[in-house]
Amino acid sequence: MPYFQYTVGAVIGTLLLALQCRQMGQQGFFGASIGVDPESLVTPWLIACWLVVVLRGLRRGHRTLVGFYDLSAIRIRQETPHWEEVTGYFMAFGLRPQVQSSHAEAVIQRLLYRYSHATAQFLFGTPSQSRLHGILPALS
Repeated sequence: MPYFQYTVGAVIGTLLLALQCRQMGQQGFFGASIGVDPESLVTPWLIACWLVVVLRGLRRGHRTLVGFYDLSAIRIRQETPHWEEVTGYFMAFGLRPQVQSSHAEAVIQRLLYRYSHATAQFLFGTPSQSRLHGILPALS
């Protein structure tokens, strides 16, 4: 998995924009990709990857997060669409598509602080020191 060159706030903000586009009847991630700063080089494919990374982190952190947030409405099943599950988490955290970015950023920072303080781990992604060694073939 490549390293992120975007902040967690930018990733979550883009996912919130994509959710807003979906609520307006759009399919896919194109609407969100054109709704961000064009110099950010965000593509629909990248947004789809972010959705998977964020969902993995939320699923992994669910047991910890349930101590801080009411996650009872979230159903984690194979057949549940990713968007539905992520939306459930966002709603539990107080993140809404129409929320001002400064409020969303504060909510995200609180979420990350709570999780990291409780676990001494990152909520999203895998830190380099935790990655498996020897994944890449030796260079000759």
